Amino acid sequence: MEIINYTEEWKERWDDFVLNSSNGTMFHMQKFFDYHEPGKFEFNHLIFLEKGKIEAVLPGSIVEDNVFESPIGASYGSIVVKDIKFKKAMEIVETLLSWGKKNGIKEFLLTSAPMIYETYPNHNLDFAMLWQGFKYKIHYISSAIKLEKDRDIISRFQATVRRNIRKTFKNPDVRVEINERYEEFYPILLNNKARHNVKPTHSYEDLIRLKELLPDRLKLFMVYYKDKPIGGSLMFYPNKNVALCFYNMLLYEYAQYKPIQRVMYEVVKDATEAGYSYVDIGVSQDTSAENPMTPSISLIDFKEKFDAKSIMRNTLHIRL
Repeated sequence: MEIINYTEEWKERWDDFVLNSSNGTMFHMQKFFDYHEPGKFEFNHLIFLEKGKIEAVLPGSIVEDNVFESPIGASYGSIVVKDIKFKKAMEIVETLLSWGKKNGIKEFLLTSAPMIYETYPNHNLDFAMLWQGFKYKIHYISSAIKLEKDRDIISRFQATVRRNIRKTFKNPDVRVEINERYEEFYPILLNNKARHNVKPTHSYEDLIRLKELLPDRLKLFMVYYKDKPIGGSLMFYPNKNVALCFYNMLLYEYAQYKPIQRVMYEVVKDATEAGYSYVDIGVSQDTSAENPMTPSISLIDFKEKFDAKSIMRNTLHIRL
């Protein structure tokens, strides 16, 4: 097995491998990276080849101090594989470490998608990394709702949430649309983030570019009171297993109409009907805390009202 540097001629084969992998997501695809403005990142994506066949891919960049970091410019990274046996996982990790030593890499810093994203969940790759010297660097707590086609959605939610959602059903002035009115969504999102002294990960132009590049991977749910946008959720669909609630927004002056609770019902219903296994509601860290692992108890409590369970997003690292 050998590692080669990704070049543009591999783009179609890379994305095809990710689409047919066990743990790959849209965030590992070259088509996704294309949304970044040229020159914003210097990527050093790696391809693992055996007899000319792709066995694994690793998106990422060599950043300062010769650290190879994955992801860069995406939510999830690390090594993408198919449903491999343990022996193959060991070989892939051995090959990566050998490549790193030959190329002067001082550290690998790899953050994979949580296990719910895997088509064939197993810990072969994780154990192979840990056995060969990787250690956990940091953990983030996230929340996900396990979808069940034969289970009534509203009955899973907390009693108060159930009542609030049913009230929205009875209110003729409240409706939910799936549309592409990002110009209505984004200003409210921007204001919501400003309340916490942060900015959205993506600019408005980024979202439009992503929608153009990956039209089937984004879906915008908007909540209206009469014709006024009062809430919404931008869903990403990283792979066939998980629907990811990337952004929620709320016009606080209309909070009494419970737009977030209604839109959560709609995204869970839509993802269930589409055959996804989970809705990932994202990480719940206290961004104001000094320790980046500090959990946001209130945010976790809110997500648990929708029957969300905790999952972890882990970062593994090794110093060579």
